[in-house]
Amino acid sequence: MSRNYLLEYECIACNTLVPVRPFLYACPACGSNLDAKYDYEKLKTEWSKEKLAGDPEKSIWRYFPLLPVGFKPADTSLQVGGTPLVSGSKFAKKLDLRQIFLKDDTRNPSGSLKDRATEVSIQHAEEQNLNILLAASTGNAAASLACLAAYHGKQAVILAPASAPPAKLIQIIQYGAKLYPVDGNYDDAFELSLEIEKKYGWYLRSTGINPVLSEGKKTAALELAEQLNWNLPDQVFVPVGDGCIIGGIYKGFYDLYQLGWITKLPKLVAVQAEGSNAVVKALTSDHLTAVEASTAADSISVNYPRDGEKALRAVKKTGGYGISVSDEEIFEAQHILAQTTGIFAEPAAAAAAAGVIKARCGGLVNSKESAALIITGSGLKDIKTGGKFITIPPAGSRDLKAFSLYWNKNG
Repeated sequence: MSRNYLLEYECIACNTLVPVRPFLYACPACGSNLDAKYDYEKLKTEWSKEKLAGDPEKSIWRYFPLLPVGFKPADTSLQVGGTPLVSGSKFAKKLDLRQIFLKDDTRNPSGSLKDRATEVSIQHAEEQNLNILLAASTGNAAASLACLAAYHGKQAVILAPASAPPAKLIQIIQYGAKLYPVDGNYDDAFELSLEIEKKYGWYLRSTGINPVLSEGKKTAALELAEQLNWNLPDQVFVPVGDGCIIGGIYKGFYDLYQLGWITKLPKLVAVQAEGSNAVVKALTSDHLTAVEASTAADSISVNYPRDGEKALRAVKKTGGYGISVSDEEIFEAQHILAQTTGIFAEPAAAAAAAGVIKARCGGLVNSKESAALIITGSGLKDIKTGGKFITIPPAGSRDLKAFSLYWNKNG
């Protein structure tokens, strides 16, 4: 089935309308990021909750009518999306909240939410006859592209900071991608990716510039709504670096609201590390400026959020707010999250948990409210950082007496 619902793209800043073809990454008038616009009236007559409920597809492609590509991939057996919504009742009880839900995107093929964006971008590249995809990334988007490019038979070229967690760099190389470790930070890698795209004409999968990526990431919001039978939580906590994920989450809820499938949008909460909080600062100053990023949560360590305007829109349009958390608060939340939910999140993903803890302590969310946390990546991607406050017990003797002494002390 060919695409018949995507109308055009619209500039988020100046509202210039941009045709679908030829595909442009940014607004030709002002250079700002673009939004995909759909024919909601036509969708209302040809698609429904009932049709969706009867669709056997389990991956993100069950939402094909709301994706900016002409066709589904021929093979979706390496399932992207369809991740579980986990009850965080023990976590909620600890915080005296009515309920907490966890959208566990650690279950995606490469272990992160970024697979949603990558899956759609690879299909988009296929429809433009481009077989080489390029990405600048702190690690998760890069591993995602390497993983799914291998599956779909594409070539991935990765620019990642040389300081990225080794587990993520190993993932990239294992999948067969061409890794170029950049002697610099994410922002340096991003700028280089723009230059390379201009020279070689490869498909650019760098977050915060390609509007297709937001459309892939929004499927987490679509799934969350469907899994809750279209009854959304009061607040949704989202880790924010470049701003693309929270922008995509907003877009997903916005699409559903336009279709009349939901009656309100939940408050979106932008959670950032204190050492990389340009979006949170902009919510009070109303002016997005770069910071000198410094945080152990590498996946949200960004000087200047490339999709910052979409992030700000997401918060403001939903009556949400921003919250900064320290690395210490992130590590503590990572441990609490694992102990109460069984989900081992990487530090950037655990920032969402740190955010809801801090919001509850500050009275920003009350005991009668429900919350959802977007868990964006697996803790297995960064064992070194995740283990900073973990002590592994020393080896014990191979006898029952020694074990009994251990158990009497620690059991």
